[in-house]
Amino acid sequence: MAEKQGPRPLVVTIGNKELMLRRRYEVLSISNDILVAVWFVVGSILFFSPETAEAGTWFFLLGSIELLIRPAIRLSRNVHMGRVRSADLHAPGAEVQEF
Repeated sequence: MAEKQGPRPLVVTIGNKELMLRRRYEVLSISNDILVAVWFVVGSILFFSPETAEAGTWFFLLGSIELLIRPAIRLSRNVHMGRVRSADLHAPGAEVQEF
């Protein structure tokens, strides 16, 4: 009996290199967290000057929106995993792979 493999990694070719993303939802979540930090750091720096305070406010708004996206990513992963699990319930010895 053939052993069930997990989902294929997402492969992005950049020149002669390949970037392989195996755990897509985790990579998406980490990328989102990095963006949150960038928006808030840039916003904080822009608040040092009265001339750039309005731009800083917009960066804080972007950071807040990114914080809202974080639970949506986690929810998407759990809903997707739920569909995979329900489809595999009838397969003997089926194992759900992490995305």
